[in-house]
Amino acid sequence: MSFFILLFYSASAQKSPEKIYGELFEVVQMQEVFEDSKTFVDCIPIYDPDTILKNYYHEKKSPYFDLSKFVANHFLKPCTPSTDYLSDTAMTTKEHIEKLWPLLTRIPDTILNSSLIPLPFSYVVPGGRFREIYYWDSYFTMLGLQVSNDTALIQNMVSNFSFLIRHAGFVPNGNRTYYLSRSQPPFFSLMVELLAKQKSDTILNFYLQDLVKEYEFWMNGKDSINIHSNSYRRVVKLNRKQILNRYWDDLPEPRPESFREDMLLSLNTERQKEDLFRNIRAACESGWDFSSRWLDESQKLETIHTTDIIPVDLNCLLLHLEQAISKVYEYKGDKDKASYYQNLAKKRKRAIIKFCWNKKQKFFLDYDFVKQTNTPVKSLAAGFPLFFEVCNKKKARLVKDELLINFLNKGGLFTTLNKTAQQWDYSNGWAPLQYIVIKGLLNYGYTTEVTAIAQRWIGINDGVFKMTGKMLEKYNVKDPEIKGGGGEYPLQDGFGWTNGVYLKLFEMLCKKEEKKR
Repeated sequence: MSFFILLFYSASAQKSPEKIYGELFEVVQMQEVFEDSKTFVDCIPIYDPDTILKNYYHEKKSPYFDLSKFVANHFLKPCTPSTDYLSDTAMTTKEHIEKLWPLLTRIPDTILNSSLIPLPFSYVVPGGRFREIYYWDSYFTMLGLQVSNDTALIQNMVSNFSFLIRHAGFVPNGNRTYYLSRSQPPFFSLMVELLAKQKSDTILNFYLQDLVKEYEFWMNGKDSINIHSNSYRRVVKLNRKQILNRYWDDLPEPRPESFREDMLLSLNTERQKEDLFRNIRAACESGWDFSSRWLDESQKLETIHTTDIIPVDLNCLLLHLEQAISKVYEYKGDKDKASYYQNLAKKRKRAIIKFCWNKKQKFFLDYDFVKQTNTPVKSLAAGFPLFFEVCNKKKARLVKDELLINFLNKGGLFTTLNKTAQQWDYSNGWAPLQYIVIKGLLNYGYTTEVTAIAQRWIGINDGVFKMTGKMLEKYNVKDPEIKGGGGEYPLQDGFGWTNGVYLKLFEMLCKKEEKKR
């Protein structure tokens, strides 16, 4: 382990690619040496940075200088093993997924001098262009590993996140140096809970310090809020007393992995570039990059204002984290600390209902604390209060009605009802949100409705697999024969969380059939 601690500090101390390569980085990205901006930041340098830059400044003076050849001679392109896998559509989808796990699993990292941050244990990547571990993806992947009885791999992934919390102070978006300024939706407490179910509740005690440290990361700045400012980093004070959270990023700069896209977007608006870049990055922390949830004008990405918004899903996740910490302290016999975190959870629960439940719309909505009103975007984030049993039965019924009437379609649930160019909007459906809603409705006894949604989602997964031999990142739930669209990059296959949710829902449907017999 000490070897990987040294590797971690060596890698994390290394600057992100845009800081290391400066002008070379900008030229490579803006001239589209690679079709995908993420490719270059994932490349492995053949020589040390000083040598590469020295060669660049010398060779670029030549009238015959070829940038693409220079990059090819100085960097190795990242490999993506799973894309070479030949699927057998004669298999069932479940059999295909079981075959895919080894291809999506990465052994402990030892690569130095790239943007990859080494992790001490094996882990599952989503697939496609996503060659590293991702925070919130991993929980849904673990659901599938649970069905596959791979407790060892679940343990390894939880241990990796524990490692990151202990040495980075939080769980980054992914294990890349360019992700070290932000996190993703905080699912660590659910991962630990899942592992405890596989092993025993004593596991909870082992990860207590990690749970507390993650909570401190999200609540950092709580004491810095004063009468002159109602927000700081990820914390927002409402009505001068109630605390809720938002997504954030500490760097108001273009994303290295989408540098060209961000720079071009900044040319389409007169707003301050730093403000635009921070809000883009904050949306990436949400995992919903991008969605009309974060846009002031749903068709214009340049109107993004993520940091003005109190997301209902984020605050439900932090509520669970508070409850989880309280539970562990109670297990340890520390009643004072258990009571402290339980009171925080109760306050957050009341605040979620107060600010995110819209009586007129009869639905959970995000809250714009700058405009002091709910945002108009209805989304599947409304499933999180049901998933964590935040609301009463009446509110759950109203949410259920809206979901079945307006969100449910041939292949599952729309992400939002807004038709935009963004991938986290109509008519795309995403595995993690299908699962959150399904489990949320199940918590309130809507078994018939849950079965209908699960069957449609399983059906679209099966149908697309038979047509293409692939499990996809997202699906067009309105027309299953059309690929899910929108976003900054081509549709990806693999795919970690799709596989995980498929196995979990398939297991659920099978158990229901067994009960009928």
